Amino acid sequence: MKESTLTRTVLFLTMVIFVVAIGCKQSDSSSSNENEESQNDNPEISLVAGYPIEAVNIRNVKLKDSFWLPIIERVQKKTIDYAIAKCEEEGRFDNFLIAGGEMEGPVKGVMPFDDSDVYKIIEGASNSLISAPNEELEKLVDSLVAIIKIGQESDGYLTTWRTINPAEPPAKWVEVDKGVRWESLFMSHELYNAGHLYEAAVVHYKATGKRNFLDIAIKNADLMVETFGDGEGKIAAVPGHQIIETGLIQLYKITGKKDYFDLAKYFLDHRGDPENHKLFGPYSQDHIPVVEQDEVVGHAVRAVYMYAAMTDIAALENDGQYAAAVDKLWHNMVDKKMYLTGGIGAKHEGEAFGENYELPNLTAYNETCASIGDVYWNHRLHNLYGDVKYFDVIERTLYNGLISGLSLDGTNFFYPNALESDGKYEFNQGACTRKSWFDCSCCPTNVVRFIPAMPGLIYSKSKDAVYVNLYATSEADIDFNGKQVKIAQETNYPWNGSVKATVSPSEEHSFAIKFRVPGWVRNEVLPSDLYAYTNSLDANPSISVNGETMESEIKDGYFIVDRQWKKGDQVTINFPMEVRTVEANEKVEEDRGKLALEYGPLVYAVEEVDNPNFDKITIASTDSYEVKNEDILNGVNTISNNQLKAIPYYAWSNRGIGKMKVWLNAN
Repeated sequence: MKESTLTRTVLFLTMVIFVVAIGCKQSDSSSSNENEESQNDNPEISLVAGYPIEAVNIRNVKLKDSFWLPIIERVQKKTIDYAIAKCEEEGRFDNFLIAGGEMEGPVKGVMPFDDSDVYKIIEGASNSLISAPNEELEKLVDSLVAIIKIGQESDGYLTTWRTINPAEPPAKWVEVDKGVRWESLFMSHELYNAGHLYEAAVVHYKATGKRNFLDIAIKNADLMVETFGDGEGKIAAVPGHQIIETGLIQLYKITGKKDYFDLAKYFLDHRGDPENHKLFGPYSQDHIPVVEQDEVVGHAVRAVYMYAAMTDIAALENDGQYAAAVDKLWHNMVDKKMYLTGGIGAKHEGEAFGENYELPNLTAYNETCASIGDVYWNHRLHNLYGDVKYFDVIERTLYNGLISGLSLDGTNFFYPNALESDGKYEFNQGACTRKSWFDCSCCPTNVVRFIPAMPGLIYSKSKDAVYVNLYATSEADIDFNGKQVKIAQETNYPWNGSVKATVSPSEEHSFAIKFRVPGWVRNEVLPSDLYAYTNSLDANPSISVNGETMESEIKDGYFIVDRQWKKGDQVTINFPMEVRTVEANEKVEEDRGKLALEYGPLVYAVEEVDNPNFDKITIASTDSYEVKNEDILNGVNTISNNQLKAIPYYAWSNRGIGKMKVWLNAN
């Protein structure tokens, strides 16, 4: 972290630390035993099963990758600190102190969910602490947790703007009633704040083993259990913005307290139920019961958070109705409503999905938060089914429409991620390039939350096999059915498709490793007919073990190597990379007569800065290209010929404002 900014932040927090210590000393000693009977003593072990496939924890994955490690380190060393400084500047920490009576003044900030940004920063910092222990950062997080505790009311309630003055919502937020708790759940975000609190507290506990944040979350969750439901004196309602459902389930999984799971399911079961509450409508996926929904509609972030929770229900309860609904929703999204970059949400209005095949480029929304939520959802689906298609979506989203949300300097952000820019349309909350921050800063803090946890996507395991889902130079120590297995990858993915994996079990034994063959290698853009390659790969993927070429039959999207493994066995895989041209389904009106360029898992874009003839560029599926590694944009492979020069989409708009296109006119 930058020392000057971190020091300034620490000094600010030190100003309140004495108050925190005095105010919390006695309650800390008592709360450490709160819920002790239901609390698992080991933060690494869930008390609840359900998913047949389990991700290998980031604690056991050491990333050395030349592509992903710099991105993660940028967040760890720069973006986390930057986000903390921004929250300090905008009074996010002050709000907790004002709510707790340790400062005076009106609520600061403009959004009712400003509290959640603090929680997301703590979650990201906690994920960072798991993979990169940092004593100074841990102390800083403890200070933030102590400040949060000051803002919590005695019964567990925690939404600072309501506590400070229920009659005066945040300055620019006019869509909530001026009243008491829970009166306008459609837009108050009281339950949304709680969801991010729970998710962050669970990760913090897993990272540190400390209960200081977890106890705050449990106290709040217990209030929710007492408040909502169908029992006498309870409120029949559902949240306007989903995420409390997955947060409650995370708390349930680590505490074993079934009340949390039951409340999450209550919120889902009663969505679209007019006898329970006045419906919020399609915007909040509250128009029909969730098990009857078969089209992704409304606010895209709300949607994918809800679908993730529905997948949890399907897995933990073996609920066939939930599973069937999730499958239909996933297919509608991937078949008809997903961008080439993996982005979702076509419309600025309502930050929403459009109609089927409505995928505009200049006005595409593709909120960064939605891409992050979609990865969370697809990861759950893979953990439930093991189908390669879910990681095909994850990979496309990760390398394109998700990391595009963060600048190469780590301090500027896209809220929407357009697929075209004319250099004039201010699509990004008043800008036509990345901005340093937003009044609604959910996307920057979600990037902080997500990126340090990315290594947890690379490997997973079931009782039958170890999965290698993504390709990145790394080492994983895997406890596989009580035996230790180390897998070490060496690769320059995504710039080329050569992968060497060294497998070293603690003792020689037989088991299967499933190496995912990416969709682009299998000539699938997405696992649907929404897009198609116009040219096939000239070469086939190959795999060898200890220098001996294997039959390269791909089964269900995997190279499956089932053998007696011994220490030092080497698997070599080659995924041939060539420039590919992509066309969209004819039903996507915006992309008719156009082609896009890809190389490996990367979608490419042309920028005006590289192409003086920008407005005249056309391409054909038969064109030839040169692929060249260049020392620009932190080092990328460019695609060029006498017509154009293209860069990876994720890196666009890092060299000033200008025109950009992903989809190019076909000649």
